[in-house]
Amino acid sequence: MNFRCFGLADVTQVLSSLELNIQKVKVSTTPDGTVVDLFFITDTRELLHTKNRQEETYKALEDVMQDAVISFNIEKVGPEITACSQASPYLPSAITDDIFNLEMSNDLPSVSLTSNNVCVTMDNSLSPAHTLVQIVCQDHKGLLYDIMRTLKDYNIQISYGRFYIKQGRKCEIDLFIMQSDGKKIVDPSKQTALSSRLKMELLQPLRVTVVSRGPDTELLVANPVELSSKGRPLVFYDITLALKMLNTCIFSAEIGRHMIRDREWEVYRILLDEGASSSILRRKVEEEVWKRLMGWE
Repeated sequence: MNFRCFGLADVTQVLSSLELNIQKVKVSTTPDGTVVDLFFITDTRELLHTKNRQEETYKALEDVMQDAVISFNIEKVGPEITACSQASPYLPSAITDDIFNLEMSNDLPSVSLTSNNVCVTMDNSLSPAHTLVQIVCQDHKGLLYDIMRTLKDYNIQISYGRFYIKQGRKCEIDLFIMQSDGKKIVDPSKQTALSSRLKMELLQPLRVTVVSRGPDTELLVANPVELSSKGRPLVFYDITLALKMLNTCIFSAEIGRHMIRDREWEVYRILLDEGASSSILRRKVEEEVWKRLMGWE
């Protein structure tokens, strides 16, 4: 069993099933081929400091990994380790150009890496107290999450909603919303801003690209962080699972949060094994990771 190809997906699945949230991960490979993984995690149950919870985690990992793991340990991270593990708040411009071209121009990237056309309209005539938002778009994993996090960032409340799925993953969504002050959204500029943001978030809720860094091949995945500092769930699991299905190995991986154009993003930088260097395979990795993240596998 090649741990770099298969083990990461299995470990990530175990941690997720135990309600252990991955905040950051560092994967590295030593010259002798030994893989060292550092997972920075938090426990939704807040019990990871207890012996029983740690033993439960050990047992679950042992059952899945069996002889593939030499050793593993759970330790509380001190402030000095936390400080050393912090990523730079800003990314090099070359990376932001690679993965944020949609926000920097009016041109969409490859059609396969965006959802189909999204239509967002607003109407204040159908309810005396609410603005009706009508959304027509393609269904994807996390669709409601993407809508809810966007409205949450705009401090918008949903009073009532209807959700329909038609043939071919087409979705029609009606939301009766109001501002935090209990009023409709009547300001045209606010309507335009909210409509534009919803359309952008549903067209491309994540950014996925594979680029060449000299002799190396790097997979970049980015998703916006909510204003509440919460990141998108299970992204790393979907990435590792897609790579596992492609039999593509990970040489190293890092997760960090970075400020880009006054907005915080969670960025996954994954250095792929040498076998992913061809342009055809790079495109295949890009598309399969995107499909897995969108639930279209």
